[in-house]
Amino acid sequence: MASVSSALPTLFRWAFAVLTVLFGLAALAICIALIVNPHLPPGTQFGPITLDLGGQPGTLALRPVGADSNLVATLFRGTITLAINQAGGLIEVIKHYGLPLVLLETLFLMALFELLRRLFRNVSRGESFSPATIRLVQFVGGLLIVFSIVLAFAENVFANAAFAYLASHAVITVSGTAVHLPQPGFHLFPHPHGIPFGSPLFFSGLLVLALSEVFRQGLALKKDSELTI
Repeated sequence: MASVSSALPTLFRWAFAVLTVLFGLAALAICIALIVNPHLPPGTQFGPITLDLGGQPGTLALRPVGADSNLVATLFRGTITLAINQAGGLIEVIKHYGLPLVLLETLFLMALFELLRRLFRNVSRGESFSPATIRLVQFVGGLLIVFSIVLAFAENVFANAAFAYLASHAVITVSGTAVHLPQPGFHLFPHPHGIPFGSPLFFSGLLVLALSEVFRQGLALKKDSELTI
């Protein structure tokens, strides 16, 4: 049992190293996609394909209209129809706002796994309560807090851009009655208090910072006792 416990830090270190490399490659692929900037070819068509939503059949089809395409989805046996005119524009919105959001999340995970890799590297060396290890724990806590705030802003920008496009180009028909989406109002953060205090990442960061302070105080007391002796 002791040998297994002593091997766990090394296993975690290599696991986080592999995850760091994988998410680094994913971030590189997203950057290449942003640089290449692919577009939906004019007159693109697919479907209709059959959907199953809540046990009810539906269809999804992309129909060419001029130099663009319209996306049409029917749900609940045709009771609800969603038509998005100029669907290529929606893809552009997703590409210009969604891909940077995914890149941000990928870079965050890459940075987090790299910090954890360094943390378990120190643990495997027997440096669990060293100043360098405590700084790594503080970096993890700070990263979680900063990312929770930045992510809330980025998600809100993407959601507002996508909803604004749908409000201008989408028509929902319910039992033959057309329903138009209202124009959105932009808010810097989606949370009522301006900063996402309710985010699990935010509270996780606070907890990690609190634990790092406990470890720092314990290390200081240990040094004081050694000097006293």
